[in-house]
Amino acid sequence: MTQTLREHAEQQFAEELAALARADSHARPPNWRLSPHAVVDYLLGTTLDDGFVVSPKYIGSGRLMEIAVATLATDRALLLYGVPGTAKSWVSEHLAAAISGDSTLLVQGSAGIAEEALRYGWNYAELLAHGPSHKALVASPVMRAMEEGRLARVEELTRIPADVQDTLITILSEKALPIPELNDEVQAIGGFNLIATANNRDRGVNELSSALKRRFNTVVLPTPASEDEEVEIVRYRVEALGRALQLPAEPPALEAIRRVVTIFRELREGATQDGRNKLKSPSGTLSTAEAISVITSGMALAGHFGSGSLDDADIASGLLGAVVKDPVQDAIVWREYLETVVRERDGWKGLYGACREIS
Repeated sequence: MTQTLREHAEQQFAEELAALARADSHARPPNWRLSPHAVVDYLLGTTLDDGFVVSPKYIGSGRLMEIAVATLATDRALLLYGVPGTAKSWVSEHLAAAISGDSTLLVQGSAGIAEEALRYGWNYAELLAHGPSHKALVASPVMRAMEEGRLARVEELTRIPADVQDTLITILSEKALPIPELNDEVQAIGGFNLIATANNRDRGVNELSSALKRRFNTVVLPTPASEDEEVEIVRYRVEALGRALQLPAEPPALEAIRRVVTIFRELREGATQDGRNKLKSPSGTLSTAEAISVITSGMALAGHFGSGSLDDADIASGLLGAVVKDPVQDAIVWREYLETVVRERDGWKGLYGACREIS
């Protein structure tokens, strides 16, 4: 049997979702698989009365997750907003998995997307043969979510052109999708709602209209508040990815993860941890997601071409690509950081040498 490279959340965590459903004694909104209380437990992790351990999917403010889940239990849609790499898509997927049992009703936003992706399209062979009919209609993920009482997901909402974005206004305000070609409409049933994501790097690309903004409750997902929190996020995700990808390398030492996280945080914030040195920041976001990528790619190098244990040379290879997005300006920022910070830090000589060799 062919192994799936990446399972959907409802498949990967089916056992946890089933255990939460069995233990869930709280009220559930229409067509929700779990109560809001159990959905938050699924996101943040918990230990059930029978000893079953539910792993955390989001490491951060529990109150933010409560607000997000409570929003989806109302008639307002949810907009997850923040810098790239703050787990917006990750949270969106797990919310849909826990609430609807289906995270696949997804529209990926882009500059070239058409209205049909949010509304409906047509089977043109059927349309030409028999004219407009329900049989010829091709439902979008949003339409299917309305018909089935599930959550729809729209990724990168601000990448979508404004005139296409506004297709959502009628859907979110009237809970209905007109089909003028058939003199008909689809009315949403209980349980339908929409989760959208947007990042602040795309701010100004296609701003949301005031009318559309009013239909959303915005929850801003911040970067991890502390280094320890970010290290734990990276460790958890790297271990999960290593298992999924079957990388032939040992799980990385916590110290290796902490070094990458420290570098990213210092360059992001423009200052060293002790506040003594001001630093220039590169053009990239240096998000937690990129830190996960650096460690994972280092594990692949170590497993396939190295000793099987992550070392400084494996980390350096990923660091350069993550930091230096602009080959001119970012290269200067990176060299200054290497010489003024990494070179002088106790225990970092090996990483400094490996980074210099690659640079």
